[in-house]
Amino acid sequence: MPRRRTPRQGSRQFWPRKRAARIHASIRYWAPQKEIKPLCFAGYKVGMTHLMATDNNPNTLTKGEDILIPATIIECPPLKVFSVRVYSQDAYGKHPITQVTHDKPDKDIQRTTCYPKKINQTFDKLPKENISDVTLLVHTTPKTTSVGKKKPELFEIAIGGTVQEKLTYAQNLLGKELQPKDVFNEGQQVDVHAISTGKGYQGPVKRFGINIRSHKSEKTKRGPGNVGSWGGNRSSPVPHAGQTGFHQRIEFNKQILKISDDPTKVNAKGGFLRYGEVRNQYILLKGSISGPSKRFIKLTI
Repeated sequence: MPRRRTPRQGSRQFWPRKRAARIHASIRYWAPQKEIKPLCFAGYKVGMTHLMATDNNPNTLTKGEDILIPATIIECPPLKVFSVRVYSQDAYGKHPITQVTHDKPDKDIQRTTCYPKKINQTFDKLPKENISDVTLLVHTTPKTTSVGKKKPELFEIAIGGTVQEKLTYAQNLLGKELQPKDVFNEGQQVDVHAISTGKGYQGPVKRFGINIRSHKSEKTKRGPGNVGSWGGNRSSPVPHAGQTGFHQRIEFNKQILKISDDPTKVNAKGGFLRYGEVRNQYILLKGSISGPSKRFIKLTI
């Protein structure tokens, strides 16, 4: 009987399998939107729960019946807009021209970046031409949550609409707070950007799911075996030990079940395990998402 061989284990889509550069994901593409509003919001993963809801899928056997739906809770404290960044476009791509910074920032932002003592740039001094894009620079407010940290995350958010609409909207929003309902609606589908749970250095059985060989095999039972004639012992298609987890991953089309500002409806008695109590607005997403408790999660339209 011939033996079944599976020389290529694991997905080649995720390569190289190394640690993410930072604790929160980087968004490299923003889907264009005609509606004038921010295209992203962020929060901290609390944990999972379940909801009782009526099944509205016409193709299931439980159509019209009450079913249990697993859901993930994401606490979303307000995001503060402290700066507006302006871009220009040429043959080599987009380049930041300048940015307008708010003159009265939150004190905690000094924990993340060096804030200028004197603000020289204003919206009146911006160039009238060659503006291709306008984005928001925001920071989180983790001190209002149970995460147990004071240093805020700082990241960039795109805006929908035309360039002139983006500039007017950003000018009115500078120095103010963003809430989840300013970006999303209940029932909407979003993309989840997160860093998965880190598992450290693991062998090929756990990392790629290869079979454990017979106890009569030479030298090792959990190794990849013969690497074949296509390369050396460290050929990239061959499963080997290495970093497992703490990778940047995107999950598409996760449905928002609820956006609420009443934490008493989801708080468990004594708080959530490894997190604590929800104190701010929160989002309930259908299903599970990447990362452990307290992981910083980005949601995009």
